[in-house]
Amino acid sequence: MNMSQTLGISPEDIREHGLTPEEYEKIKQLLGGREPTITELGIFSVMWSEHCSYKSSRVHLKRLPTRSRRVVQGPGENAGIIDIGDGWACAFKIESHNHPSFIEPFQGAATGVGGILRDIFTMGARPVAVMDSLRFGPILESKAAPHKKFIGIIRCWREWSAGLPLMGTALGCLTLAGRQSLKLAIRGIRW
Repeated sequence: MNMSQTLGISPEDIREHGLTPEEYEKIKQLLGGREPTITELGIFSVMWSEHCSYKSSRVHLKRLPTRSRRVVQGPGENAGIIDIGDGWACAFKIESHNHPSFIEPFQGAATGVGGILRDIFTMGARPVAVMDSLRFGPILESKAAPHKKFIGIIRCWREWSAGLPLMGTALGCLTLAGRQSLKLAIRGIRW
């Protein structure tokens, strides 16, 4: 029996926390070689999630330009700031809120926009408008009861669409534009 099993952490626990075996080894390294407790595993799982660390999109985000004579504040915590001339600057923020929006669609969407606005306020800027984008990949994986999954995604879509403008409107920030994209697939056939 290895130490991981002694502490009650199995390969299944690691998978269920959304971590890879390589990430688990990195956690042990960061902890000085010891196995994490289940609480520590949960903390790493959250902090290394897509929502908190842009785990799967970081590779794509790195391709975006971040240095220029007009970049006042580049990527990192809070919002980025671009000099737009004549003593004016513009703060921008992008947020991935996939997991919270899946668990509780209306509130997840609303708090996602709220987090964006908070990060802009934090930079000393005053948000004036919101633009949102909803992107959905393939949602139907098999022909078994595809209508149930489709009805579920439509319900979530309605809740996301209703939740997105809530926080902005409450703070006096109108949603100027939005874009929605949905790809349906049944056994690899895209519609």
